Amino acid sequence: MKPKILISRGWPEVVQRRLTARYDVTLNATDTPMTLAQLRAAMGEYDAVCPTVSDKMPAEVLSTAGARVKIIANYGAGFEHIDLEAAKAAGLVVTNTPDVLTDATAELAVLLMLMTSRRAGEGERELRAGQWAGWRPTHLLGQSLAGKTLGLVGYGRIARATALRAKAALGMEVAYYSRRRATDEDGATYHESLEGLATVSDVLSLHTPGGAETHHLIDGALLARMKPTAILINTARGSVVHEADLAQALTDGVIAGAGLDVYQGEPKVNPLLLAAPNTVLLPHLGSATLETRTAMGMRAADNLDAFFDGKPPLDRVA
Repeated sequence: MKPKILISRGWPEVVQRRLTARYDVTLNATDTPMTLAQLRAAMGEYDAVCPTVSDKMPAEVLSTAGARVKIIANYGAGFEHIDLEAAKAAGLVVTNTPDVLTDATAELAVLLMLMTSRRAGEGERELRAGQWAGWRPTHLLGQSLAGKTLGLVGYGRIARATALRAKAALGMEVAYYSRRRATDEDGATYHESLEGLATVSDVLSLHTPGGAETHHLIDGALLARMKPTAILINTARGSVVHEADLAQALTDGVIAGAGLDVYQGEPKVNPLLLAAPNTVLLPHLGSATLETRTAMGMRAADNLDAFFDGKPPLDRVA
Protein backbone atom coordinates (compact mmCIF):
# COMPACT_ATOMS: atom_id res chain seq x y z
CA MET A 1 0.00 0.00 0.00
CA LYS A 2 1.30 3.46 -0.94
CA PRO A 3 2.00 5.89 1.92
CA LYS A 4 -0.67 8.55 2.22
CA ILE A 5 0.62 12.10 1.88
CA LEU A 6 -1.11 15.45 2.30
CA ILE A 7 0.20 18.40 0.26
CA SER A 8 -1.10 21.48 2.05
CA ARG A 9 -0.91 23.87 -0.94
CA GLY A 10 -0.59 23.60 -4.70
CA TRP A 11 2.97 22.72 -5.79
CA PRO A 12 4.41 22.96 -9.34
CA GLU A 13 2.75 20.38 -11.52
CA VAL A 14 5.91 18.42 -12.34
CA VAL A 15 6.50 17.85 -8.62
CA GLN A 16 2.92 16.78 -8.02
CA ARG A 17 3.25 14.27 -10.87
CA ARG A 18 6.38 12.82 -9.32
CA LEU A 19 4.72 12.43 -5.92
CA THR A 20 1.50 10.88 -7.25
CA ALA A 21 3.55 8.27 -9.12
CA ARG A 22 4.77 6.83 -5.81
CA TYR A 23 2.36 8.00 -3.10
CA ASP A 24 -1.33 8.22 -2.39
CA VAL A 25 -1.45 12.01 -2.54
CA THR A 26 -4.18 14.36 -1.36
CA LEU A 27 -3.93 17.92 -2.64
CA ASN A 28 -5.47 20.99 -1.05
CA ALA A 29 -7.72 21.89 -3.98
CA THR A 30 -8.53 25.36 -2.63
CA ASP A 31 -4.85 26.34 -2.26
CA THR A 32 -5.70 28.28 0.89
CA PRO A 33 -4.10 27.94 4.33
CA MET A 34 -5.40 24.96 6.27
CA THR A 35 -6.97 25.51 9.67
CA LEU A 36 -5.58 24.03 12.86
CA ALA A 37 -8.60 21.73 13.00
CA GLN A 38 -7.88 20.45 9.48
CA LEU A 39 -4.22 19.91 10.29
CA ARG A 40 -5.08 18.06 13.51
CA ALA A 41 -7.42 15.80 11.54
CA ALA A 42 -4.68 15.22 8.95
CA MET A 43 -2.31 13.96 11.65
CA GLY A 44 -4.55 10.93 12.11
CA GLU A 45 -5.24 10.27 8.43
CA TYR A 46 -1.88 10.50 6.66
CA ASP A 47 1.62 9.07 6.86
CA ALA A 48 3.19 12.41 5.93
CA VAL A 49 2.12 16.03 5.92
CA CYS A 50 3.86 18.55 3.69
CA PRO A 51 3.18 22.08 4.96
CA THR A 52 4.42 25.48 3.84
CA VAL A 53 5.31 28.61 5.77
CA SER A 54 1.63 29.59 5.78
CA ASP A 55 0.62 26.42 7.66
CA LYS A 56 1.18 26.83 11.38
CA MET A 57 2.19 23.55 13.04
CA PRO A 58 2.10 24.22 16.80
CA ALA A 59 2.21 21.66 19.61
CA GLU A 60 -1.57 21.29 19.60
CA VAL A 61 -1.31 19.89 16.06
CA LEU A 62 1.89 17.88 16.40
CA SER A 63 0.89 16.23 19.67
CA THR A 64 -2.43 14.96 18.32
CA ALA A 65 -3.34 11.74 20.11
CA GLY A 66 -3.18 8.61 17.95
CA ALA A 67 -1.35 10.39 15.16
CA ARG A 68 -0.50 8.38 12.06
CA VAL A 69 1.92 10.95 10.60
CA LYS A 70 5.60 10.08 10.98
CA ILE A 71 7.24 12.85 8.92
CA ILE A 72 6.61 16.55 8.35
CA ALA A 73 8.26 17.34 5.01
CA ASN A 74 8.23 21.12 4.91
CA TYR A 75 8.12 22.92 1.56
CA GLY A 76 10.53 25.78 2.24
CA ALA A 77 13.80 26.50 3.98
CA GLY A 78 12.27 28.28 6.96
CA PHE A 79 10.62 26.19 9.67
CA GLU A 80 9.70 28.73 12.35
CA HIS A 81 6.04 27.80 11.82
CA ILE A 82 6.76 24.28 13.10
CA ASP A 83 7.20 23.62 16.82
CA LEU A 84 10.34 21.50 16.61
CA GLU A 85 10.36 20.61 20.30
CA ALA A 86 6.80 19.33 20.06
CA ALA A 87 7.75 17.37 16.94
CA LYS A 88 10.69 15.74 18.72
CA ALA A 89 8.50 14.88 21.71
CA ALA A 90 6.00 13.23 19.37
CA GLY A 91 8.73 11.26 17.59
CA LEU A 92 8.22 13.06 14.29
CA VAL A 93 10.88 13.61 11.66
CA VAL A 94 10.90 17.16 10.25
CA THR A 95 12.70 18.18 7.05
CA ASN A 96 13.04 21.38 5.05
CA THR A 97 14.30 22.43 1.61
CA PRO A 98 17.53 24.48 2.00
CA ASP A 99 20.10 25.57 -0.58
CA VAL A 100 17.75 25.76 -3.59
CA LEU A 101 16.42 29.25 -2.77
CA THR A 102 19.76 31.05 -2.87
CA ASP A 103 19.84 32.62 -6.33
CA ALA A 104 16.18 33.60 -6.48
CA THR A 105 16.25 35.28 -3.08
CA ALA A 106 19.51 37.09 -3.82
CA GLU A 107 18.02 38.40 -7.06
CA LEU A 108 15.03 39.72 -5.16
CA ALA A 109 17.23 41.42 -2.58
CA VAL A 110 19.00 43.30 -5.37
CA LEU A 111 15.65 44.13 -6.96
CA LEU A 112 14.46 45.64 -3.67
CA MET A 113 17.69 47.64 -3.36
CA LEU A 114 17.22 49.15 -6.80
CA MET A 115 13.50 49.80 -6.43
CA THR A 116 13.93 51.45 -3.05
CA SER A 117 17.04 53.50 -3.82
CA ARG A 118 15.48 54.78 -7.07
CA ARG A 119 12.03 55.26 -5.47
CA ALA A 120 10.47 53.10 -8.15
CA GLY A 121 7.60 51.96 -5.95
CA GLU A 122 6.58 55.53 -5.26
CA GLY A 123 6.83 56.36 -8.94
CA GLU A 124 4.66 53.48 -10.08
CA ARG A 125 2.02 54.25 -7.46
CA GLU A 126 1.97 57.90 -8.55
CA LEU A 127 1.66 57.04 -12.22
CA ARG A 128 -1.09 54.44 -11.75
CA ALA A 129 -3.05 56.89 -9.61
CA GLY A 130 -3.01 59.41 -12.45
CA GLN A 131 -0.96 61.88 -10.40
CA TRP A 132 2.15 62.11 -12.60
CA ALA A 133 2.48 65.69 -13.86
CA GLY A 134 5.37 64.96 -16.24
CA TRP A 135 9.16 65.03 -16.14
CA ARG A 136 10.84 67.65 -13.98
CA PRO A 137 14.43 67.96 -12.73
CA THR A 138 13.88 67.28 -9.04
CA HIS A 139 10.98 64.84 -9.17
CA LEU A 140 11.41 61.64 -7.10
CA LEU A 141 15.16 61.93 -6.90
CA GLY A 142 16.69 58.69 -5.69
CA GLN A 143 20.31 57.72 -5.21
CA SER A 144 22.89 55.66 -7.05
CA LEU A 145 24.26 52.53 -5.39
CA ALA A 146 27.65 52.65 -7.14
CA GLY A 147 30.43 52.85 -4.59
CA LYS A 148 28.01 52.58 -1.68
CA THR A 149 28.38 50.09 1.17
CA LEU A 150 26.12 47.06 1.32
CA GLY A 151 25.92 45.82 4.89
CA LEU A 152 24.88 42.20 5.25
CA VAL A 153 23.37 40.99 8.51
CA GLY A 154 24.32 37.33 8.34
CA TYR A 155 26.83 35.93 5.85
CA GLY A 156 25.42 32.65 4.61
CA ARG A 157 24.70 31.48 1.08
CA ILE A 158 22.01 34.03 0.24
CA ALA A 159 23.98 36.93 1.70
CA ARG A 160 27.06 35.94 -0.29
CA ALA A 161 25.03 35.55 -3.49
CA THR A 162 23.52 38.99 -2.88
CA ALA A 163 26.98 40.45 -2.34
CA LEU A 164 28.27 38.90 -5.56
CA ARG A 165 25.49 40.50 -7.58
CA ALA A 166 25.75 43.86 -5.83
CA LYS A 167 29.50 44.05 -6.46
CA ALA A 168 29.40 42.87 -10.06
CA ALA A 169 26.31 44.69 -11.28
CA LEU A 170 26.16 47.77 -9.06
CA GLY A 171 29.76 48.38 -8.02
CA MET A 172 29.00 48.26 -4.31
CA GLU A 173 31.42 47.68 -1.45
CA VAL A 174 30.47 44.87 0.94
CA ALA A 175 30.58 44.62 4.72
CA TYR A 176 28.97 42.09 7.03
CA TYR A 177 28.15 41.12 10.58
CA SER A 178 27.54 37.59 11.82
CA ARG A 179 27.92 35.75 15.10
CA ARG A 180 31.05 34.08 13.77
CA ARG A 181 33.58 35.65 11.45
CA ALA A 182 33.85 33.88 8.12
CA THR A 183 37.08 32.10 7.23
CA ASP A 184 36.58 33.04 3.58
CA GLU A 185 35.27 36.61 3.43
CA ASP A 186 35.30 37.07 -0.37
CA GLY A 187 36.60 40.60 0.03
CA ALA A 188 33.92 41.70 2.49
CA THR A 189 34.77 43.76 5.57
CA TYR A 190 33.81 42.21 8.90
CA HIS A 191 32.20 44.22 11.70
CA GLU A 192 32.22 42.88 15.22
CA SER A 193 28.84 44.39 16.09
CA LEU A 194 25.55 44.93 14.32
CA GLU A 195 25.56 48.51 15.56
CA GLY A 196 28.91 49.13 13.91
CA LEU A 197 27.70 47.69 10.63
CA ALA A 198 24.50 49.75 10.72
CA THR A 199 26.49 52.95 11.18
CA VAL A 200 28.53 52.54 7.98
CA SER A 201 25.98 50.86 5.69
CA ASP A 202 24.18 52.64 2.87
CA VAL A 203 22.07 49.53 2.39
CA LEU A 204 21.46 47.18 5.33
CA SER A 205 20.23 43.82 4.04
CA LEU A 206 18.94 41.14 6.38
CA HIS A 207 19.89 37.48 5.91
CA THR A 208 19.29 35.91 9.31
CA PRO A 209 17.07 33.03 10.43
CA GLY A 210 13.99 33.65 12.50
CA GLY A 211 13.60 32.70 16.14
CA ALA A 212 14.09 34.15 19.59
CA GLU A 213 17.69 35.26 18.99
CA THR A 214 16.77 37.50 16.04
CA HIS A 215 13.29 38.60 17.09
CA HIS A 216 13.04 42.38 16.54
CA LEU A 217 16.78 42.56 15.98
CA ILE A 218 16.13 45.68 13.94
CA ASP A 219 14.36 48.14 16.24
CA GLY A 220 14.18 51.88 16.75
CA ALA A 221 17.53 52.04 18.52
CA LEU A 222 19.32 50.22 15.71
CA LEU A 223 17.56 52.26 13.01
CA ALA A 224 18.65 55.46 14.76
CA ARG A 225 22.28 54.41 14.21
CA MET A 226 21.81 54.23 10.43
CA LYS A 227 22.55 57.05 7.99
CA PRO A 228 19.54 59.22 7.09
CA THR A 229 20.25 58.28 3.46
CA ALA A 230 20.33 54.53 4.20
CA ILE A 231 17.78 51.92 3.21
CA LEU A 232 16.77 48.65 4.88
CA ILE A 233 16.14 45.45 2.91
CA ASN A 234 14.46 42.38 4.39
CA THR A 235 14.19 39.11 2.48
CA ALA A 236 14.83 37.02 5.61
CA ARG A 237 12.04 36.75 8.20
CA GLY A 238 9.43 39.31 9.13
CA SER A 239 10.00 38.80 12.83
CA VAL A 240 13.54 40.21 12.56
CA VAL A 241 12.15 43.75 12.16
CA HIS A 242 10.13 45.73 14.71
CA GLU A 243 7.64 46.94 12.12
CA ALA A 244 6.14 49.80 14.13
CA ASP A 245 9.63 51.17 14.82
CA LEU A 246 10.53 50.90 11.15
CA ALA A 247 7.36 52.70 10.05
CA GLN A 248 8.10 55.50 12.53
CA ALA A 249 11.70 55.76 11.34
CA LEU A 250 10.54 56.07 7.74
CA THR A 251 7.91 58.66 8.61
CA ASP A 252 10.39 60.72 10.64
CA GLY A 253 13.13 60.53 8.02
CA VAL A 254 15.48 58.57 10.27
CA ILE A 255 16.29 56.41 7.23
CA ALA A 256 15.50 57.01 3.57
CA GLY A 257 13.56 53.88 2.65
CA ALA A 258 12.84 50.19 3.07
CA GLY A 259 12.25 47.27 0.75
CA LEU A 260 10.44 44.35 2.37
CA ASP A 261 9.41 40.92 1.13
CA VAL A 262 8.47 39.36 4.48
CA TYR A 263 6.25 40.42 7.37
CA GLN A 264 5.68 39.32 10.91
CA GLY A 265 1.93 38.74 10.56
CA GLU A 266 1.81 37.31 7.04
CA PRO A 267 -0.39 37.52 5.06
CA LYS A 268 -1.51 40.59 7.01
CA VAL A 269 0.78 43.58 6.65
CA ASN A 270 1.12 46.15 9.39
CA PRO A 271 -0.96 49.18 8.26
CA LEU A 272 1.75 51.47 9.57
CA LEU A 273 4.08 50.04 6.93
CA LEU A 274 1.46 50.42 4.22
CA ALA A 275 1.23 54.13 5.05
CA ALA A 276 4.99 54.73 5.44
CA PRO A 277 6.82 56.74 2.74
CA ASN A 278 9.33 55.25 0.32
CA THR A 279 8.57 51.63 0.96
CA VAL A 280 8.62 48.81 -1.56
CA LEU A 281 6.40 46.02 -0.23
CA LEU A 282 6.33 42.68 -2.04
CA PRO A 283 4.18 39.63 -1.19
CA HIS A 284 6.90 37.16 -0.13
CA LEU A 285 8.30 36.59 -3.62
CA GLY A 286 11.83 35.64 -2.58
CA SER A 287 11.69 32.11 -4.00
CA ALA A 288 9.00 32.83 -6.58
CA THR A 289 10.55 31.56 -9.77
CA LEU A 290 9.30 28.42 -11.47
CA GLU A 291 12.78 26.94 -11.32
CA THR A 292 13.18 27.54 -7.60
CA ARG A 293 9.72 26.48 -6.53
CA THR A 294 10.14 23.30 -8.58
CA ALA A 295 13.53 22.63 -6.98
CA MET A 296 11.96 23.13 -3.53
CA GLY A 297 9.31 20.54 -4.32
CA MET A 298 11.85 18.09 -5.68
CA ARG A 299 13.94 18.50 -2.52
CA ALA A 300 10.89 17.78 -0.36
CA ALA A 301 10.17 14.73 -2.53
CA ASP A 302 13.76 13.53 -2.07
CA ASN A 303 13.31 13.76 1.70
CA LEU A 304 10.08 11.79 1.55
CA ASP A 305 11.63 9.11 -0.68
CA ALA A 306 14.58 8.68 1.66
CA PHE A 307 12.34 8.44 4.72
CA PHE A 308 9.99 5.86 3.24
CA ASP A 309 12.97 3.90 1.90
CA GLY A 310 14.23 3.65 5.46
CA LYS A 311 17.15 6.03 4.89
CA PRO A 312 18.05 9.25 6.73
CA PRO A 313 16.49 12.27 4.97
CA LEU A 314 19.07 14.70 3.63
CA ASP A 315 17.51 17.79 5.19
CA ARG A 316 16.38 16.68 8.62
CA VAL A 317 15.93 19.55 11.11
CA ALA A 318 14.23 17.51 13.87
